[in-house]
Amino acid sequence: MIAGLGNIGATYAGTRHNIGFDVVDSLCDDLKGQFETDRLAQTSLVKFKGRNLLLIKPTTFMNLSGKAVQYWLKKENVPLENLLVVVDDIALPTGLLRMKAKGGDAGHNGLIDIIQSIGTNSFARLRFGIGDDFPRGRQADYVLGPWSRQELDIVLPKLPVAVDMIKSFVTIGIGRTMTMYNNK
Repeated sequence: MIAGLGNIGATYAGTRHNIGFDVVDSLCDDLKGQFETDRLAQTSLVKFKGRNLLLIKPTTFMNLSGKAVQYWLKKENVPLENLLVVVDDIALPTGLLRMKAKGGDAGHNGLIDIIQSIGTNSFARLRFGIGDDFPRGRQADYVLGPWSRQELDIVLPKLPVAVDMIKSFVTIGIGRTMTMYNNK
């Protein structure tokens, strides 16, 4: 199961906080899938190299992402080692991609809710750097703000790389994927 985090609605489209949605949309397009609205999420079932992938974009808004992730994990009986969460990360420079096997929430409300909902931080995540170029106390405005043209020039070429990282995770696993991509 690949869960891209973001906020639903036109107000949030194209914002830094929605990069998880953007990555999962790119993967869905690449695999000729189509999203439909289902319980707590937009979902798409796609195939890649003989594997069924459930793509979800929670419709619960970022701060309640765990509700959707927990529901779909249980409904589809997905083992935690087959969960990958795609999330924005202000601790990484814009466009930098990092895959992790587990970890803390780093203050990210979506990750906080997922960890609380499923009761563990032992799940893979693909962190997409959005940078931290904001004045003190303005983090919410920054993450919910649109990309600048200069940022898009960095971010858009990284979407296919993120898709390749997810395909790698699905086929060869987290360890080898981290080795292949994390220091590039």
